[in-house]
Amino acid sequence: MARSARPQAVATNNTAGGSSAAAAGLGDRYKWVVLSNMLLAGLIVSIDSTIVLIGMPAIFRGVHVNPLAAGNTKYMLWMIMGFLIVTAVLVVSLGRLGDIYGRVRVYNLGFAVFTVFSILLSVSWLHGGAGANWLIVMRIGQGLGGAMLLGNSSAITTDAFPPGQRGTALGIMNIGFVAGSTVGLVLGGVLAPISWRLIFLVSVPVGLFGTIWSYVSLRDIGERRAAHIDWWGNLTFALGLIAVMIGITTGIQPYGSHTMSWTSPKVIGEIGGGVLLLAAFAVIESHVAEPMFHLRLFRIRAFTAGNIANLLTSLARGGLQFILIIWLQGIWLPEHGYNFVDTPLWSGIHMLPLVGGLLLAGPISGVLSDRFGARPFATAGPLLAAVAFFLLARLPVDFPYPAFAALLALNGIGMGLFISPNRAAVMSSLPPWRRGVGAGMTNTFQNSAQVLSIGIFFSLMIIGLAAHLPATLYHGFVAHGVPRAAAAHISHLPAVTTLFATFLGYNPVAHLLGPVLATLPPAQAAILTGHGFFPRLITQPFSAALSAAFTFAVITCLLAAAASLLRGGKHDWTDRELADAPPGAALDGLAGPPLPSPAGAG
Repeated sequence: MARSARPQAVATNNTAGGSSAAAAGLGDRYKWVVLSNMLLAGLIVSIDSTIVLIGMPAIFRGVHVNPLAAGNTKYMLWMIMGFLIVTAVLVVSLGRLGDIYGRVRVYNLGFAVFTVFSILLSVSWLHGGAGANWLIVMRIGQGLGGAMLLGNSSAITTDAFPPGQRGTALGIMNIGFVAGSTVGLVLGGVLAPISWRLIFLVSVPVGLFGTIWSYVSLRDIGERRAAHIDWWGNLTFALGLIAVMIGITTGIQPYGSHTMSWTSPKVIGEIGGGVLLLAAFAVIESHVAEPMFHLRLFRIRAFTAGNIANLLTSLARGGLQFILIIWLQGIWLPEHGYNFVDTPLWSGIHMLPLVGGLLLAGPISGVLSDRFGARPFATAGPLLAAVAFFLLARLPVDFPYPAFAALLALNGIGMGLFISPNRAAVMSSLPPWRRGVGAGMTNTFQNSAQVLSIGIFFSLMIIGLAAHLPATLYHGFVAHGVPRAAAAHISHLPAVTTLFATFLGYNPVAHLLGPVLATLPPAQAAILTGHGFFPRLITQPFSAALSAAFTFAVITCLLAAAASLLRGGKHDWTDRELADAPPGAALDGLAGPPLPSPAGAG
């Protein structure tokens, strides 16, 4: 008898009821064990994605590298973005491997890999450029472990919970991931003054506990199917996405006499080559039998609209932390008496209302979306975030903190309303045997958008500063005794240097003046390096740059709300749009009763 050309299903549970029935067979307690484990993974991965932001000065002092010296800014950018880039590139492939070999198996390995590279980061013995490169490579390895965790956690949670509780479960899980990004800022500020190694070592006990706990407690109950790895798809996707993201990372650095490198042949070649490789990837995926990126999933309106909305909100919020950090560390905190060296820690503390809004709205929106559907909350969330961005742009640069905190909380509430229902709707729209790859695709859009967002926000800030900052710096320095030749030279340094100095918690004026500072009268030097001079000097140029960045965020949030509104009503995979079920797979009962409309209307 002829063998079917379609790969056969290898399902851990292929009876009616599938993964939901298997989870029920493990008892009601099992789903909460799964959720708590996924929450821990999301928390530790997101903490490590931002903890280096605040600890960067201590880290580079530890390896004897000046990140602001000529040619060294690449180290800082790759320490920030390397982790995000590798998770964006690999998360789909690792979710696909979870579909084939078992999601829990790949997830468990992810905890172990993450822990090993956290140890290697904390024991570096190298210095200078070699030390910086070691840390970057180990951060990429840590990102590999993070991608294994993120690529499978949503699918594992979806398998463990019945449809009526998935919004709640994914909401709680995603709160850990989003909240951890701000917790990492505070934790980095606390640990960095003690030892830079603690910034990486803090993840080790959590990783060891998570590795053992996940191995002992989790079970593979999702659909699995034997399949071939799409090597050409993986290769073109990885190389294309890496090339685009390297181009974005390079684009915000100076080039010749230009403030940024977007017009340099190198950046144009990187981005152009990456786009061509991604176009080749799309062609490959439409012709191979077992593609890495299942383009047919985009036929599901809930999946497509949810991912578009997720991409747009990630663009809006990805660079937000950087803008807020620069705002707080460069202007507001020094003007209110904080030393520049202390501003990284206090900027994290002052941004806690953002986490508070997320923690408040996330679980509530998850519970309510299980009852009323995702569309009302996933639409209202970006609208609230857009209002918050609009009002933030209209605050004075030296704002009253209660108003600033209230707008951060409003932004957090808006994002919290969106994230949980949107992720639950996207995952519930997928058949069980596509949840791993679908979750990976969603995480790829999110992580890629965050890297792109950093490039966009920094570019908008640099463009805004470059228009006004040189003249402001020149006249401010000359008025306080700096020789005109030195003031002219300093004022024409790339604006990104000033931004990075502020971001790292250095005194920007002391960094810009360098040896010139020692030639000035002590009274003038004290004024120039004091708490008030630089914030007052940069307020006007920064205000214009801030307005451009927040305007971009408002536009992307409004577009995200429109995408969410067009997602349709409740949509479930049992509408059978895909028609790609492997033979023998459990089609009925896996994700609840079929809905009446095959078009996905509620």
